[in-house]
Amino acid sequence: MRRFASAFRSSALSTRWAPTILLLVLSLAARAAQAQSLGWEGPTGVFVTPLAYTSASPAKGLGQPSVAFHFLAAGPVIGEYSTVSITEGFAKRFEVGYTGEIHATGSTAGLTPLWNGGFSIVHGKATLVPENAFKTKWVPAIAVGGIVRVNDNNVGDGSAGQGTTNGDAYIVATKLVTQTKKVPLLLSAGLRGTDASLWGLGGNAPAFTGRAFGALGFVFTGPGKSTIILASEVAQQPRQINVGGTPSFDIPTSEVYAVRVVPLPKRKLNLDFGVLQAAGRIAPGVDLQARARVAFALSYGF
Repeated sequence: MRRFASAFRSSALSTRWAPTILLLVLSLAARAAQAQSLGWEGPTGVFVTPLAYTSASPAKGLGQPSVAFHFLAAGPVIGEYSTVSITEGFAKRFEVGYTGEIHATGSTAGLTPLWNGGFSIVHGKATLVPENAFKTKWVPAIAVGGIVRVNDNNVGDGSAGQGTTNGDAYIVATKLVTQTKKVPLLLSAGLRGTDASLWGLGGNAPAFTGRAFGALGFVFTGPGKSTIILASEVAQQPRQINVGGTPSFDIPTSEVYAVRVVPLPKRKLNLDFGVLQAAGRIAPGVDLQARARVAFALSYGF
């Protein structure tokens, strides 16, 4: 997998070439369609924020698994990250999954050595209230979930009292608003407790803190019964990173602007293309150069 990730380090994935690659992938996926789309860390979601939905499954028993690949060109400091995920739904209300993160090192002297490779993620989610419950058209789906990251050696190597395990616990509400006629809206908002900065890419935060997140999507009908979703996400981050046991830096709220293409409703492939606004200058003389960074993803549900 490391060789696979390294292949994406070429200039073909630079911002200059990203639109061309997107059009090529779209042409190859023209006969594909809707799947359970997994987010960056594996839960059913948008690009980086989870939704209150779970991977498809019958009321009794297991569903078919969903798989996904994500790629983020995070810049010359952090490097490039890929994730490979598998998520399984069961009993129509639950999902569990595993994600492996793969790291390709950056090229900035001094800062790049703080990013020390990939790590593993385990997640779970349970729906508390299904969408439109109680025979209504306005009740959102509500779910709770958790994420655990292990062997996270980013921004340090685990020495000097640094932890290499971190995690999230969250609650999220999601609603597809269809009363808006030809352009339905996808609304989602949640609150998470976390001790991870930038979803673990920034290592551990000094303490477990409450952070908000949300997403807004506009759902359009495209050519040939395809679906095109234009979405924006925001996710507050812990403001500091624990470097050598000492709180440091100033991490801003992350933003993602994304487009999701679902070419045909009877198939199981989704394509996401996004731009991440993560962190730039976080201290005097410290610029992570992780603003306006290109990412893309493929999700498939069996």
